[in-house]
Amino acid sequence: MKPHNIIIQPTNNENIVKFVANSFLTQAKSYEFKNIEEAVESPIAQQLFYLPFVKTVYISQNFIAIEKYNIVSWDMVQDEVAESINEYIESGKPVVNESADKKKIPVTIYGETTPNPAVLKFVANKPLVTGTFDFKNIDDAKHAPLATALFNFPFVKEVFMSNNYISVMKYDIAEWDEISMQLREFIRSYIEDGKEIFTDAMLNETIKEEQKAVASPTENGSDKSYSDIDNEIMDILDEYIKPAVASDGGHIAFDSYDANTKTVKVILQGACSGCPSATVTLKNGIETMLRDMMKGRVEIVEAING
Repeated sequence: MKPHNIIIQPTNNENIVKFVANSFLTQAKSYEFKNIEEAVESPIAQQLFYLPFVKTVYISQNFIAIEKYNIVSWDMVQDEVAESINEYIESGKPVVNESADKKKIPVTIYGETTPNPAVLKFVANKPLVTGTFDFKNIDDAKHAPLATALFNFPFVKEVFMSNNYISVMKYDIAEWDEISMQLREFIRSYIEDGKEIFTDAMLNETIKEEQKAVASPTENGSDKSYSDIDNEIMDILDEYIKPAVASDGGHIAFDSYDANTKTVKVILQGACSGCPSATVTLKNGIETMLRDMMKGRVEIVEAING
């Protein structure tokens, strides 16, 4: 019988497969084990190394990734591995054993200004989340304890999280030189104490959204799909534009393309949402690049604030 709570997810490396759980296995800390001796603190990793084809085991947030040797193909063994991982997690045993002296996670947080004067970016020296998460208010953050805690500061307006950084948008009641140190120390202490960033409920919502994105029913009952031009635009956004936007504490996502008007709509989040300079960046940067690279198929880029 196939496991219900593990999703098998291939990667760009044909030897590595991710086994994604619907609960968090570790918070704000990742592990890599290259053999059974290195895996002494992880009983499940040690168990996996008894399989002769397992080369490396990675544990991070809500997934276990395994790199295999070439003696087998994944389609021969991945279902059995997923079932084994599922049974272990359901047993309630710890995925990683951490002694009391390791409970504190050394964390460095530094603040970065962004083009949006209302937003400051707090960057950690390690990954915090997988994906992008935009919280407009405390109700949005009901499954995100760290974001909820930040909203308890009266000057916090919005919170955006992605990869290893948190962008905070403030109300005008305070200046950054008055509050930035307070927020930086709060975030550092919160993560260092090993507190939850997201609950399992947030993880389940994210998994459902990802599954809908893969196949979203339309009004006529068919599956949502992207055209070749849509995919080409998304590739350009991913490769050339997203990294620059992320460095400014924001995120950009493809929304739609209209072939008749040659218009691309994008969603701006984080520091980019409502940024006074976003229009200039959109026209002088993103629109110009898409016009040049899409060779007459794109003329206009419009932004939707996320």
